[in-house]
Amino acid sequence: MIRISMIAALILAGSAGAALAGPMSNPPTERTICIDVGGQSLPAVCKVPASRLDKREDFCLCDEGVKVTAPVCGPGERAPAENIAYEKARKAAARDGSLIGDLYEGRAMCVAARDPLSSF
Repeated sequence: MIRISMIAALILAGSAGAALAGPMSNPPTERTICIDVGGQSLPAVCKVPASRLDKREDFCLCDEGVKVTAPVCGPGERAPAENIAYEKARKAAARDGSLIGDLYEGRAMCVAARDPLSSF
């Protein structure tokens, strides 16, 4: 009986440690965005985890526009400035459903990581 209790306690302690390390160790590398017919970015409606630390998106829908996968900007990297030329280039690049690997003026067509506190 004592042996089973000790094994159960060790399993619980191990799973709690894994849960604490999980979200921070694997940040998302891509996000879903919606692109209008003119190339403008529209908000996507996404189901996300309840955790403020976990920035992943489970699935996203676009009420308007086309659903596109975009890379998340890396540390020190910023998304290109929104302007008409960029919107036209983004529209052309998004024809395959993804902006991953696409460039605008030598910079990646990336998007900022989801801010979990923006919904508060």
